[in-house]
Amino acid sequence: MGGFFGVAAKDDCIQDLFFGTDYQSHLGTQRGGMAVLSKDGFARHIHDITNAQFRSKFDDNIRNMHGPTGIGVISDYEDQPILIGSHLGRYAIATVGVIQNATDLAAKAFKKKHTHFAEIAANYVNPTELVATLINEEDSFAAGLERAQTVIEGSCSILLLTEDGIYAARDRLGRTPVTIGKKQGAHAATFETCAFPNLDYEVERYLGPGEIVRLTADGVEQVKAPGNEMQICSFLWVYYGYPSSHYEGINVEDSRNRCGAALARNDSYEVDMVAGIPDSGTAHAIGYAIEAGVPYRRPFVKYTPTWPRSFMPQVQEIRDLVARMKLIPIPELIKGQRLLFCEDSIVRGTQLQDIVQRVFDYGAKEVHMRPACPPLVYGCKFLNFSRSRTILDLATRKAIREIEGDENTDKPEVYADCTTPEYAEMIERIRVRLRLSSLQFQKLDDLVEAIGLPKKKLCTYCWDGCEGCK
Repeated sequence: MGGFFGVAAKDDCIQDLFFGTDYQSHLGTQRGGMAVLSKDGFARHIHDITNAQFRSKFDDNIRNMHGPTGIGVISDYEDQPILIGSHLGRYAIATVGVIQNATDLAAKAFKKKHTHFAEIAANYVNPTELVATLINEEDSFAAGLERAQTVIEGSCSILLLTEDGIYAARDRLGRTPVTIGKKQGAHAATFETCAFPNLDYEVERYLGPGEIVRLTADGVEQVKAPGNEMQICSFLWVYYGYPSSHYEGINVEDSRNRCGAALARNDSYEVDMVAGIPDSGTAHAIGYAIEAGVPYRRPFVKYTPTWPRSFMPQVQEIRDLVARMKLIPIPELIKGQRLLFCEDSIVRGTQLQDIVQRVFDYGAKEVHMRPACPPLVYGCKFLNFSRSRTILDLATRKAIREIEGDENTDKPEVYADCTTPEYAEMIERIRVRLRLSSLQFQKLDDLVEAIGLPKKKLCTYCWDGCEGCK
């Protein structure tokens, strides 16, 4: 994933930009960058934040960065913001999302003999530079942004820092959020609304799918009206969204509490305590505990000062090490107990398998697991929230392969349907592999209800394979 923050102010924006961008850091990425525009022109800095906090990398830079407008980004892979010179003028661009047809778009651009890409490595074209190329093919920023939204497959939300203000464009189907905030003398655009309260911004409105606006210190001008179809990623509320953030006016923590309550209503096992796999499983567990009337405890605590989120590193062995080292057990809360854990999801299951074994090693009597979403049967092709190199890494696909004896089974839909015998067998295979006392996943209908949007406005592809299903 990734996140961005842009601000247009009457006075210097650098403090808001610095902290607003920092509030995107939980999205689990590797590059951080900021660009500001002043009367002296553009200033930009980009740093590798793989093993360091964003704030520590930019502490020195912000002393020399000043200007009334700026954009910042936490990026999955590529260096950004990128500074662009074109017939439209000079501008800085930052993007969030995944361009599935990047290779085809780059090939088409190369056919125009004047096109070239500077930000390349190992035949990899920087997707942000590719978006800039698409924009530059039109006669205005507005037309260029609209063109990019039209031709990009996947998702791509965009911030442009120009001499006329900041353009904010939400991806065509609204898979990722863009929210506009305001305070006296400034307007801002952000992926995560958790960036607003401590900077004294209030939510002005949520951009609709495909909507484009231009921000200045004085106001927000709509450049393109939103479309009618939305497919916002449901996983925002399940896992990678920050608890204090809102999307479409729906708070993440509140939604996760409702998720946990739904899990409890569908459960019949007696347990001694409910716990969350920190941190994203915590809110689900609290909702479960309140609904079930079972004590909420913390048999594991997370050591937060130095360890990143465990899905960030590229190498599986390092991800597993991070997951193990950051969770510290409390034996007194484990020995002889029947524990029920709420987890946001089970992707590969490798880290969870280690956690379960450690709980039993510390003397747990029973260990039950309740993921807050349905089984991930399909690999996400719209966003970068999972680091799995292949769909066959998914815990579900491993189980299906065991059952079918074929890595390329052509009927995953029967395993995604919680009413089928195939689904029950898949869950049992996962339970046995993880050595759990019981395993029950969230039902999709209950998850949709907990989020609070109609299913037709949510992307549920990971769970049911539906693209735009009603």
